[in-house]
Amino acid sequence: MTGKTARITERIDRITLLTEDYKSPTPPVPKSVKIELTARCDFQCFFCASHMRLRDKSDMPWPFFTRIVREMRDAGVEELGVFYLGESFLVPWLAEAIRYAKQECGYPYVFLTTNGRLASAERVRECMAARLDSLKFSFNFADAGQFSEVTGVKAKEYPRIVEHIKAARVARDEVARLTGHRCGLYASSILYDGEQQERMKQAVEEILPHVDEHYYLPLYGQAGLTSGAKGTRPTAGNQGRIGALRKPLPCWSLFTEGHITYDGRLSACCFDHDGRFDMGDLNSTPFVEAWHSAKFQALRKANLAENVIGTICEKCIAYDDGAQAETTSRPATFHRTRVAAPTSG
Repeated sequence: MTGKTARITERIDRITLLTEDYKSPTPPVPKSVKIELTARCDFQCFFCASHMRLRDKSDMPWPFFTRIVREMRDAGVEELGVFYLGESFLVPWLAEAIRYAKQECGYPYVFLTTNGRLASAERVRECMAARLDSLKFSFNFADAGQFSEVTGVKAKEYPRIVEHIKAARVARDEVARLTGHRCGLYASSILYDGEQQERMKQAVEEILPHVDEHYYLPLYGQAGLTSGAKGTRPTAGNQGRIGALRKPLPCWSLFTEGHITYDGRLSACCFDHDGRFDMGDLNSTPFVEAWHSAKFQALRKANLAENVIGTICEKCIAYDDGAQAETTSRPATFHRTRVAAPTSG
């Protein structure tokens, strides 16, 4: 069978590990890029800055998508995430985008993360038939009540997400039998502490038989925009996953992974909800040129020096309030009975 069903954590760790050849103001073209088919999201989670609407939200034009995706593949990009800060299942041409990247451009690996609400068996089957290599569900809620409190979505949608995860496994196996292509199926959850951690373990147990791998993530502060929301304790920067956390500085995201917004901007950050990390306009600037822009080089130099005071990265590392960077796998602390943490990629 074709398709990659190796451990997703191995792929994540390869991207988040900042090796010597990438520790440069002008690193090689990234192996992985996430592209925002839409900036819209059907959730309004308190822990995610998307609900603050700090920038316009719309869908990526198809002509731009096809052009930039081919351009990046020609430049050497190997892994394409067809999502960034929005929910890609809101886009009716999601499967077509996957098919174009895989079959027209020849990307070895195309991956997708979803909150799961719109990931029906039919839509998932279409994506997998288009040769999607990896589908991951962000699963961060212990029950329907907590789901509703955090997302602003009716509690009845929570069991639908659980059913969509189970149905995705059935769809994956059907597509594999018919086409020989086997899409990896995964889930991630935020690592909590105390009673909440035990509740989440029970919720995860229900979906474990239906995914190839499940892993935990720390609580992110979304570039400082949601740090401390509802009493939660975030980590500084984006340290990757629990079990293989990276130092906040230098931030791997600036060196090993590209991020493209729906309107064609190359961002330096995984959490660029307000546009402050804009490194170049790909509508008029080639991808490689923007990747090595003077603005990007200056930000990378500050990160390599492990001193981002006065840069756009400062708030993310929390210098402004004196908080120390968290570099352990300590779970997120909760100060309320019902609080949850963010979905992430």
